[in-house]
Amino acid sequence: MPHTETVTASLGTILAENTAVIDRLATDAASTALDDVADRLRAAERIFVLGAGRSGLALRMTAMRLMHLGLDVHVVGEVTTPAITAADALLVASGSGSTAGIVRAAETAHAVGATVLALTTAGSSPLAGLATVTVVVPAAEKQDHGSALSAQYSGGLFEQSVLLIGDAVFHTLWQASGSTAADLWPRHANLD
Repeated sequence: MPHTETVTASLGTILAENTAVIDRLATDAASTALDDVADRLRAAERIFVLGAGRSGLALRMTAMRLMHLGLDVHVVGEVTTPAITAADALLVASGSGSTAGIVRAAETAHAVGATVLALTTAGSSPLAGLATVTVVVPAAEKQDHGSALSAQYSGGLFEQSVLLIGDAVFHTLWQASGSTAADLWPRHANLD
């Protein structure tokens, strides 16, 4: 019979790995990049978010929170998403930094002069090369099975990091805004 871990033990593994990522992101260079992401999102006329798969789901959650803050946010690929301009920011996530659709969107945003903000594990990737600001997340890439960085399956730690970074950026912007939770609540969805 194969060795099995309890769910509680798995939670401990996941928490420990995320804590290690956060500790590594607290270094000066990474911390500065994260603050730069928050500042550039605050300054953007509009914010566009894009990620594939689970990274995309995590960024959709970030988009919702930024909308709650009153920012003009669009999820790339939705039918109501307008054209990006030089006054806008594109927030993208790709563990490999080479996901074709993500890189193409970053190329388009870069070509029109928009700010490109990238979350990736690969600081020398095509995506990082296009980005105005790159946050290198110290997590295993999707295809990096058996990595010392994560025991989790197929990019799980990176995707969790994208979610946590998005929530931390939102929280930072919210605290700086001086708005209360009651101020944000009227923007919460009420059609579902």
